Amino acid sequence: MIKVAVIGASGYTGLELIKMIINHPHFELSYVATSEGGVTLTELHPSLKGVIERDVYKADAKELAKNCELAFLALPHQTAMGFVKELMALDVKVVDLSADYRLKQETYEAHYCEHIDVENLDHAVYGLPEMYRDSIREARLVANPGCYPTAAILGLLPFVSYIDENYPIFIDAKSGVSGAGKKCTSSTHYIAINENIFAYKPFAHRHEPEIHEKLFLKSNKSFDINFVPHLIPATRGELIDAYMLITQEIDPIAVLKAYYKDEPFVRIFEGPVDIKSCAGTNFCDIYAQVKGNKLYVNSSIDNIVRGSSSQAIANANLMMGLAENAGIPNIAYVP
Repeated sequence: MIKVAVIGASGYTGLELIKMIINHPHFELSYVATSEGGVTLTELHPSLKGVIERDVYKADAKELAKNCELAFLALPHQTAMGFVKELMALDVKVVDLSADYRLKQETYEAHYCEHIDVENLDHAVYGLPEMYRDSIREARLVANPGCYPTAAILGLLPFVSYIDENYPIFIDAKSGVSGAGKKCTSSTHYIAINENIFAYKPFAHRHEPEIHEKLFLKSNKSFDINFVPHLIPATRGELIDAYMLITQEIDPIAVLKAYYKDEPFVRIFEGPVDIKSCAGTNFCDIYAQVKGNKLYVNSSIDNIVRGSSSQAIANANLMMGLAENAGIPNIAYVP
């Protein structure tokens, strides 16, 4: 068994990671930590009572390195890079779920903060297997993508050679409340979100430059990405509606099927997709339609599973020479 750690076990993504690791055929959960420690897993997550009993420590890179070959970091940006720097020096492989290693230095610092680990940033691999699977297999540090970029990039990738870069791409995105994290705020309070929907950070969300940068690296086209996210009254799930102009006539479903014919976690639909059909899975569901020179792309994922935890497990599997789908759920949470 491969011994692994989870740092940042208190949040929703930490819980999802732990649930998958417990049932993983090749991983053993050997170290669990938060920034403070001093509790048990069942105190953090009562749903684990009777399933796993484990002390939760105050995060310490040296202690982790004594017990584990690989660490999952479910930490906020800026906090994560400090641990990564230590773990890399201790020869521990890392899947980082924060934003700290997803972007080039200039892009990251323009939207987050000063980067204190540029050396490792230069060697990090972006953890979207459909784009960088071979590089992930050789990586010591993988930057798990953001949830919105995962759904948006997977939807748009097959069409980059057809999109007219002289016109903007508009992305209307919607996510369940779990994407906002465990800490309650005025906008995620039950009274605020129940029977409600609203946009937040239009044209200013940090995932917009992530989508732009990755599409540019793939296509060498500097698309004008206009991204507007919305919070919806759902626990989990994410839906992307993207609108753009194309330069030639295409059959969009045929394009999608050809592009993703060998991808186990991308499903192509003949009609619009929904969030419930992929809830709790690593699938990204995609549909597309054209009207004249206008292209509509519709994609959905589970924001805290494919958009975070199960994608992290897939990346870890590749890094450790395992089957990509090992320990990953593939049956949706539907009635």
